[in-house]
Amino acid sequence: QVRLVESGGGSVQAGDSLRLACVVSGRTFSDYRMSWFRQAPGKWREVVAAITWRSGETYYADTVKGRFTISRDNDKNTGYIQMDNLRPEDTNVYYCAIQFRLWDAITTPERYDLWGQGTPVTVSS
Repeated sequence: QVRLVESGGGSVQAGDSLRLACVVSGRTFSDYRMSWFRQAPGKWREVVAAITWRSGETYYADTVKGRFTISRDNDKNTGYIQMDNLRPEDTNVYYCAIQFRLWDAITTPERYDLWGQGTPVTVSS
């Protein structure tokens, strides 16, 4: 059974940094896209960043460009998102997700195949 397990969330002050990790366990895949989404209560889930596993091609939402960096470690089957200069509006539950159809829409949560359980991030001003 394939699982995605996130870690690294927490409570920080504005301007601080956090690094989230997403471990893919249970099976290895030749290629896929790993994305990080976030969702606040009562709002829809929005993509933050994405990375294609084999090529390393990345995508960032405009709201996080220049502050967040997505990466992956093939040997550890782990994806990361480094979040710098955090703002109160970054407060959300962050989810990692996997998409096998690389031609599919990056920003549409319904087009993803596997999800982690989420890790909360709280940024205080």
